[in-house]
Amino acid sequence: MTNQDILRPQDRPDIATWIPLSFQHVFAMFGATVLVPLLTGLNPATALFTAGTGTLLFILCTGAKVPAFLGSSFSFIAPLIAVSATYGLSYALGAAMVTGLFYCLIAAIVRFTGTGWLDKVLPPVVIGSVIVVIGLFLAPTAMGMAMNDAQGNYSLVCLSIAVVTLCITIAANIFLKGFFSAIPVLIGLIGGYVFTWIMGLIFPAYAIINFQIVQDAAWFGFPRFHMPSFSIVPILIFIIVSFATICEHLGDMLVTSKIVGQDFYKDPGLHRTLTGDGIASAWAALWGGPPNTTYSENVGVMAITRVYSVWVIGGAAVIAVFLSLFTKFGAIIQTIPTPVLGGVSILLFGIIASSGLRTIVESGVDYKDKRNLIITSVILVIGIGGGRLAFNITQDLQFELAGIALATLVGIILNLVIPATKKPE
Repeated sequence: MTNQDILRPQDRPDIATWIPLSFQHVFAMFGATVLVPLLTGLNPATALFTAGTGTLLFILCTGAKVPAFLGSSFSFIAPLIAVSATYGLSYALGAAMVTGLFYCLIAAIVRFTGTGWLDKVLPPVVIGSVIVVIGLFLAPTAMGMAMNDAQGNYSLVCLSIAVVTLCITIAANIFLKGFFSAIPVLIGLIGGYVFTWIMGLIFPAYAIINFQIVQDAAWFGFPRFHMPSFSIVPILIFIIVSFATICEHLGDMLVTSKIVGQDFYKDPGLHRTLTGDGIASAWAALWGGPPNTTYSENVGVMAITRVYSVWVIGGAAVIAVFLSLFTKFGAIIQTIPTPVLGGVSILLFGIIASSGLRTIVESGVDYKDKRNLIITSVILVIGIGGGRLAFNITQDLQFELAGIALATLVGIILNLVIPATKKPE
């Protein structure tokens, strides 16, 4: 198959072509998919399992019409960390499950009313500002991982590992061409890992990779079902943040439609793609994995290869599931040093913030308009500054909204309350 060939969504390639094309998508999603659980204390193998099975559920929900791979969502890193620290991991997973079902509710509303109300409630000035907050809110986490050792003390060795990893990731992103330009995160992780391993061989005092976990792991295993717990406050936090990820889904479907040349908003319909995304996220939380989202990395692979086959995406999902059942492979992932993750995260979290700026710029938000200036300013300060709203509902139950969730809610309220500026005729 040449680069000029096109596989449409319903086309099934021959097996000799099918397998390598599917592996391409596995490589594209792999780095980001395993990074989210590593940052939030979840199991990377479980995340691979839920990404693969979630993608298959998405394909089923959309009638096998939309070529989209679903993986771990970066937008939920902050609420996962915050809720887990305050309430416990099971409550974060319970909130993620309810959020997936909330997607289905929004899908039902979209089915009967269209998307006009979403555009009114969440215009680019709100969504772009919230995305900036999501990226910058995570910045201290990235720098802590890059600079501190296992005891939380500043370490020049750790910083050097993070810098090397960051440089490799940036170089891969800028200089590599074709398929390899779509997997700079994976290349950065591998490069930083190898650098750390070599440094440990030359200077044994700085050997921080421990392979004991790999030796102790069984060859094969099955992800463990994780019983979620439910509480109103964590659920509200996740649902508020999900408004930003729903708009991210709308953007991904629009971009995918343009690349493939088919209007997925109409066929199979945005309500079905949202339902698939929501069911996949609820399913992931049930197994102890992070919420899923459609992956831009895999959209990039489709744009490069001109291969849009749902069969290829489904093959990648099956491969991800097989890798998740290979327990020693999951143990190897867990040996990735924290400063290596920190180096990659510096770029990734910055890109999240930058994508928010891109949303604002490309949407033509006018900051000469005081209304837009006020909305963005308040969202940024509340979100990045650690704004917090807390009060007791009962003696044993406290309501609390903080950070991204509070900033999103305030942004939505300001957008609805502040009157639109009348343009001169």
